[in-house]
Amino acid sequence: MNSQSESRKHQVLIVEDHPMFREYLGQLINRDLGMAVCGETDNVKDALQMIQAMKPDIAIVDITLKGSSGLELLKDIGAMGLDVKVLVLSMHDEDLYAERALKAGAMGYITKNEASTEVVTAIKKVMTGEIYASSLMTSKLLHKLTQKRKEPEIDRLSLLADRELEVFQLLGKGKSTKEIAHELNLGESTVETYRARIKDKLGLRTAAALYLRAGQWVRGQLE
Repeated sequence: MNSQSESRKHQVLIVEDHPMFREYLGQLINRDLGMAVCGETDNVKDALQMIQAMKPDIAIVDITLKGSSGLELLKDIGAMGLDVKVLVLSMHDEDLYAERALKAGAMGYITKNEASTEVVTAIKKVMTGEIYASSLMTSKLLHKLTQKRKEPEIDRLSLLADRELEVFQLLGKGKSTKEIAHELNLGESTVETYRARIKDKLGLRTAAALYLRAGQWVRGQLE
């Protein structure tokens, strides 16, 4: 990035909480003659500072970040009026997260299992101002718009607010109320309120049922 030719490349910021995947993604991007990674981080606070200081052309953002989420970062970018295009790259189910990410301001959503073949294509499409969606995601979204009845589990989870979904995910990882409060920088009573709302929206009666459902969902995301 010190040379004149390097400075003409599209600058890419990577916001990803897994160091090995961050390194892999950086290598993939830097191999392309038209792009260069200008910075990397695993959290929202540093990402916002880097966007302001480095002014990258595009940020590649994971949904799960250290201490927060990519959805929160997207909202902060919009609230602060920062001029950066965002492509969300995540392991999470497109059915549940793609629409949320696009509504929050992302210009594309791609899953990590597509990254090796599609991420450069996705980045370049977003760089031109277009929305990127995989053929599978496009098909699913169109199907969702046209079908009269939705799959019950996805439909119920779509009722959860973004923060509720974060809490639900952490519950599925076996986190306690205290641990969730610390990770999301919330009060324990606030987390308990979210837990109660989640149980109500998912039609669950007990804490055990909530942990079971959350665990099943998280395991499903990893398959």
